[in-house]
Amino acid sequence: MLPLGQASLRLTTPVSMDQLQPSSDTQNTAVNFRRERVKFADFSFVRTPAGQCSAEVTLEWDGALFSGKSMGQSSPLGDFRVAAEAALRALDDFTKGALQLELLGVKHIRAFDANVLIVSVSTRENGQYTRLVGCYLAETDTRRGAAMAVLNATNRVLGNHISVR
Repeated sequence: MLPLGQASLRLTTPVSMDQLQPSSDTQNTAVNFRRERVKFADFSFVRTPAGQCSAEVTLEWDGALFSGKSMGQSSPLGDFRVAAEAALRALDDFTKGALQLELLGVKHIRAFDANVLIVSVSTRENGQYTRLVGCYLAETDTRRGAAMAVLNATNRVLGNHISVR
């Protein structure tokens, strides 16, 4: 499957390899493709001595920054949920509320001697709910991994949103 914005070549008649080579009079022109994904710009996570935590996720698109913050009770699972919620709020800032996203759950598992974060996200579009799942292999920072899993889950619907933007 090709990325959006790229065409495939379908041959209907037999063609030799010589015919596929560009001729010497072919001009090479640069084509500017618009980036199809927002860029994960920054992540911060703070835990207070009082047992609270906060996360902030910053996304970048065409030079503009979009951020989301979340706070909650600190616990092993609570930290992941706060980080994932911050990512959803950054996406909400980016889409200006056009996509309605809700975090259904976050799961941290150890698989094959690695940390894997899995999230389940619900999106509502035209009155229809769709459940999305994303995962991220977190080498060291599992809280950041929860935020990245949200971006992986929402990647396709976000790409559709960007294409009509």
